[in-house]
Amino acid sequence: MVEQVHDAGARIFAQLWHVGLVRKPRVDGVGRLYESGPGSDDRLSPSGIIGGNGLSFERVGRPATLNEIRGAIQAYGAAACTAKTLGFDGVEIHGAHGYLIDQFLWDQTNLREDEYGGDIGRRTRFATEVIQEIRANVGPDFPVVLRLSTWKQQDYNARLAANPEEWAAIVRPLAATGVDAFHLSQRRYWEGEFGTEANLATWTKKLTGKPTITVGSITLDNSTAEMMRGEGSLPKDNLAPLLAGLEREDFDLVAVGRALIANPDWPHRVRNGTPLVPYSLSMLQTLV
Repeated sequence: MVEQVHDAGARIFAQLWHVGLVRKPRVDGVGRLYESGPGSDDRLSPSGIIGGNGLSFERVGRPATLNEIRGAIQAYGAAACTAKTLGFDGVEIHGAHGYLIDQFLWDQTNLREDEYGGDIGRRTRFATEVIQEIRANVGPDFPVVLRLSTWKQQDYNARLAANPEEWAAIVRPLAATGVDAFHLSQRRYWEGEFGTEANLATWTKKLTGKPTITVGSITLDNSTAEMMRGEGSLPKDNLAPLLAGLEREDFDLVAVGRALIANPDWPHRVRNGTPLVPYSLSMLQTLV
């Protein structure tokens, strides 16, 4: 796959995930976002806690031991090294949407009292050590991107930070550790954060000086939340704020998800004004 992408003149990054306690819903859109049945105790998480989105926070597992945390950090480094060996042009660490890194960052799911829990500086330690381990395995010149969000798929109203100062306390240490760029996920890219008109990618670029990627319902009429409930997504012309933001250099790159699944030739359709094909959840079934 890497060779085919390179032959086409493009570049490709591997996205490294650890979901922790979170489980994706079934493709038909009716599955639960997590499971608390047999085996939950063995899933790695800071405190064994999951919840939100109208659900009470509950302990469905046990806190990870220090040895397990260090093992996970080493696994990130090994995975990045493998990606580089295979010819990928960089890696993106998925630290958003309530997955493992996000579980360490969020004070609702990280109740640890050791060096990996407590105030935001200590809750950021797991992510910074993951980045450090990756850097030690791939060297200083291999691009490393970190994906973050303030919302979580198990709690769309959740926020990691209530204001720019709190967000700076998260992203600045990560930038200093060795992140080359940030990928900021929003349900709707055009919505502002922290009571302002600037979106999360704009704020992160301003606070860190690093390049940022914006994403969220681009050319679609609904968000991932509605999509997970089984609703389709119709094409919508919402590119004007995106183009204006790029012109102002509020952010540097744009990610397209569901619209690209429905329209593999999305860039050509947008450029030429060709109508976009609507997205439906069933399209995920063709990806396996």
